[in-house]
Amino acid sequence: MRPDSHQRVRSRTLATADSPCLEVAVKLRPVVLFAALVLATATAAPVAAQDTLRFEPTIAYPTFAVREPVATIKPGTVLISRTNHGAYYDAGGGAFPGEVGPFFIEGATTDDILVVEILKVQPNHTLAGVQIYSDFGGLATDSRSRFLNDPIEARRYEWVLDAEAMTGSVDLPDSEMGHITVDLKPMLGRVAVAPANGEAFAGLWPGNFGGNMDAPEVREGTTVYLPVFNDGAYFYFGDGHARQGEGEVNGTGMETSMDVAFRIDLIKGKTIDWPRLEDETHIMVVGSARPLIDAFRLAHVELVEWLEADYGFGRWDAYMLVGQLGENTVANIVDPIYSVVAKFPKRYLPDR
Repeated sequence: MRPDSHQRVRSRTLATADSPCLEVAVKLRPVVLFAALVLATATAAPVAAQDTLRFEPTIAYPTFAVREPVATIKPGTVLISRTNHGAYYDAGGGAFPGEVGPFFIEGATTDDILVVEILKVQPNHTLAGVQIYSDFGGLATDSRSRFLNDPIEARRYEWVLDAEAMTGSVDLPDSEMGHITVDLKPMLGRVAVAPANGEAFAGLWPGNFGGNMDAPEVREGTTVYLPVFNDGAYFYFGDGHARQGEGEVNGTGMETSMDVAFRIDLIKGKTIDWPRLEDETHIMVVGSARPLIDAFRLAHVELVEWLEADYGFGRWDAYMLVGQLGENTVANIVDPIYSVVAKFPKRYLPDR
């Protein structure tokens, strides 16, 4: 989604990564239930696991960066929380609330992969805001360039959500049908770790750290694999969408707040270059870059490498098979860099 004025950062890095911006200066209230569990899998971190961390966010940051963690999580923990709520989600709109985090993942090193299994993404609010901006969006003029035509008219749509029926409804003031109701497909626009080299990226940015990928595939039932660039990983999440079309062409999804649950784990001693996703039917890689073709290439190169490294395919066999069996979607074409999701159907993978 597009940032509000406080997030409109033209540079990808911020000099003051710990600037509180929209923070609420309130102490955090995590409630932790400990149990004497030890992860048994060979790939998991060799530390005792918490059962559950119930975390109520009371602070929000506008950047992904290394900073004081809001809580520490052991691998194997289920994190139960919610995205931050802000005026953007209420009638009339307002500022976007920023991300939840960072969570320090105990035992995570730069030689590991952070595993985030998404157990729940459920709207907890009755309204979702969708904004058309005059200078932001795939079909709008761009505030960073000059055009001969006038900007399009800014407009806000407010969808009424029914979390039980899992539907959203909105008025269409200029259309013959006048009103539409659609099924909801809740997702998270942003899951991230802290970037490398001390950089701080504004919340609008996707990258190899995850961030604002705006991929509808980041939903309940999907496992997200993220590279770790700093010991502790520094995990963030936010930007709930009750639904979003591929590409997020107008610049926003159905922006609202979510109840979420994740199972957090580590794959020790293995690294990846770009975020990977896995659901019941596909393995996927998200590449982010401009121009769009570079995002496409980054995602597909890593997909071929994944097939080669983990599934026993020869490189050129994998390249050929991706050409015949691969699928892809454009996650966003509106953010500072674009995101493409490269997919391979799991039914064609050998047993591991």
